[in-house]
Amino acid sequence: MIKIKNLYKSYENSFVLKGLNLEINQGEILVILGRSGVGKSVLLKHIIGIEKADSGIVEIDGVDISELSFTELYQSIKNMGMLFQGAALFDSMNIEQNTGFYLEHNEDPTSKKRLNKKEIKQRVLDALKMVGLEDSEEKMPSSLSGGMKKRAALARLIAYRPKILLYDEPTTGLDPITSNQINELIVKTQNELGGTSVIVTHDIHSAWYVADRLALHRDGKIIYIAPPEEFIKIDDPDIAYLRKTLSNVERGR
Repeated sequence: MIKIKNLYKSYENSFVLKGLNLEINQGEILVILGRSGVGKSVLLKHIIGIEKADSGIVEIDGVDISELSFTELYQSIKNMGMLFQGAALFDSMNIEQNTGFYLEHNEDPTSKKRLNKKEIKQRVLDALKMVGLEDSEEKMPSSLSGGMKKRAALARLIAYRPKILLYDEPTTGLDPITSNQINELIVKTQNELGGTSVIVTHDIHSAWYVADRLALHRDGKIIYIAPPEEFIKIDDPDIAYLRKTLSNVERGR
């Protein structure tokens, strides 16, 4: 479980997080909605330890990571993975090398041992097959479309099987068909890994498809949080706007 308590973060005297509180249940897909620029990605970076809060607590499985040293932090977050908005692939490596990068340099989080080259190769091939890139292992990131880059980045997560997966705007900049493919992969990955997923987005169609619970991030706080069918009935102008866009959108959960 992830618990965030009274979290504050500012940049140049402008507060982005203003006493934010949130509990994320083990095994769920939580989607955090909000307009662009409200601090959704900042929240993800605090969960994975990239950013340090001005004050407040980020607790992962009972451990407050806010005050940990670098070595202690690594031990607490090595079972976490993040899909960045721009995919963050290494330009100088092909897709197979990108996918296996973590396992080449770290022990397997599940078995807590280093895998040999044959084991890593099999993990990589299985992950690429899962996202439909089984024939693309020799390709370079520059030759891939935006959707393929997102799928390759997702394969990199799948290969080392983290228990907590963070997604930063996974469908931004993608056409509707590719967005649907990414949504289906998020659900498939969740079912395969049995982990906990946190997604930040302003894409209500994607959120509605994948979420076990929806949360609204506004004014530096989580204003509402509820299962999708309850969330969409909340009497709030922002949610009323979202509700209008959901005709004929299926749930994938």
